[in-house]
Formats: sequence, C-alpha cells, structure tokens
Amino acid sequence: MTLMKTLLGAAATLALTAGIAAADPAIIYDLGGKFDKSFNEAAFGGAEKWAKETGGTYKELEMQSEAQREQALRRLAESGANPIVMTGFAFGDVLNTVAPDFPDTKFAIIDMVVEQPNVKSVVFTEDQGSYLVGMMAGLASKTGTVGFIGGMDIPLIRRFGCGYAQGVVAANPDAKVVLNMTGTTPAAWNDPVKGAELAKGQKAQGADVIYAAAGGTGVGVLQAAADEGILGIGVDSNQNGMHPGKILTSMMKRVDVAVYNAFMEGADLAPGINVLDLKADGVGYAMDENNASLVTPEMKAAVDAAAEKIKSGELVVHDYMSDNTCPAATF
Repeated sequence: MTLMKTLLGAAATLALTAGIAAADPAIIYDLGGKFDKSFNEAAFGGAEKWAKETGGTYKELEMQSEAQREQALRRLAESGANPIVMTGFAFGDVLNTVAPDFPDTKFAIIDMVVEQPNVKSVVFTEDQGSYLVGMMAGLASKTGTVGFIGGMDIPLIRRFGCGYAQGVVAANPDAKVVLNMTGTTPAAWNDPVKGAELAKGQKAQGADVIYAAAGGTGVGVLQAAADEGILGIGVDSNQNGMHPGKILTSMMKRVDVAVYNAFMEGADLAPGINVLDLKADGVGYAMDENNASLVTPEMKAAVDAAAEKIKSGELVVHDYMSDNTCPAATF
C-alpha cells in the first residue's frame, strides 16, 4: 500500500518522488529499521492497519544514519506529506528546528515532547507496563534473580528498567534484579550480538528471566535466552511467537495505536501531549498460545489485580524520569 519502498543510502533516502498527493501521510522510522520486530515494526503495523482500513497510501522512510534526520524530514514536508509521524526521541531536536518552517504541516513524534503549535507528542507510561511484566518475572523465577537489558542508556530506557524492578520486588521482595544497558550511542538499538553476550552474562549471575527493552538488540537477547534455557520477555510488539514456549510475555507498547490514530486524524491532527497509559490500553502485557503454558492462572490473576490498582490510582509506579531515581534497583 505504500507509494515509497524502503530507500537505501542517504541519496536515495532523500530522493522523494514528485507528484504524490498532498494529503498523503508519512512515517519516518528510527535506526534499526521497520522490521526490527520491536518498536519500529509496531509503528509499521499501525500504518498498515490504517492503509488497509481506509484504502489510503502513505510514504515511509527508514533512517540509515543520524546525519539524515533533518534533511529527510524537510524533504517530506516539502513534498506535501501531512501529517508526518516520526518514531523515537532522537527526532526531538530536529523537529523543534523544522516544525516552525512548515506551519501548515502537522507532525507527530513518539516518545518525546516537542512544544510546537503544529506538533502532537505521544508518550507512554512504560513504567506501568514494565511493572506488570516485572511482577510476572518475579513470580516465574526459580532462582530469585532476574535480568533487564536496555538499549541506549537514556532516562526513557531506565524508566522501563525501574518499573520492571518495582514489579519484580512487589512479587518477590527478596529477588535480585541485574540491570545492563547495551551502550551510549544509537548503535545500541541494533546490536543483537552484544545483546546475546549480555544475556549470557546475566544467566551466569543467576538470572533465569530476562526482559529486553533494546529494539533490534533485543532480538539477540531473546535468542540467547531461548538457547540458554531461560525465559525472555519481549517489548513493544508481541514477540511471544519468536520463541514459542520460551518467552514469558511481552510488554506491549502500543506504538501501532499512536501511528494509526495520527494517520486517522490526518491534516486535522490535534497538537499537544497525548499520554497513552495503562488505563488507555497504551501499555500492557501479551498473552497468547505461545506463552499460555508459562503463565499460571495465579500469576495472571496477581498481575491483573495490580493492573486494576494502577488504573484506579491505588497503586502508583515510581517513574524514573520524574526524578532520575529508582527505589527498587540501582543502575
């Protein structure tokens, strides 16, 4: 349904074809590509759902390097695409620069707040969803040690890890949580070999359940966990089917919903901040035939009860990004 296939290399990425309908929406994927089986792929799913339901067409770009961000965004805006959705916090500074130059174009950014009159900022309560899968990890662990492997070491990913640790200790106050980040540059999102190495290292420390919040790097984490005979936990998309019977669950971050909603709003996209929390089904955990045998009715009941308390406000998960601290673990 797309009018533009994946573009390879900077020159091709920026060579947007002319003559495309001005109302076409567009999406720019972050590094790692739209088939990362995680964050970007969830965004792609939302765009495809919109296309199938409406019969519409959209443009898409996959980033090949950091240097392409601003020029690619400008070329899409100049081509008449509206709205333009971008996946990832790394577009924040670029969008702050570009948005004022195209006041009649609507933009949506996922995972970052950009305060411009023509920008919608979509953020998620990853701490809440991670708390739920953390509880499940704490209940499933036989060693009392679980792991977390993040991608790029930024406050957003620490939010995942902190929420996870809180859920683990809520289920098992004596549990140990091992936390590792893959790196400090954007390359940390797409290094499955490093992810596998970290997973094996955590197993050596006793971890028998490992949660990966690392984009494409997480593919290596989940593969290593399956190979090593321990359980993995996926993120963003439902990754349970990647290793049936070996992935405890996946923390669903509904990036697909964010993209779908933005495309549906079209040129009437409302600016401002949109928070997709547990109550709005913006985050949650995945259950299907691939992990049904791993989650007992008692485990599910405990996690669902916690979810209801979070939705009602009775249970408040500490957000790492509120003060850069984590009461349940040390990074």
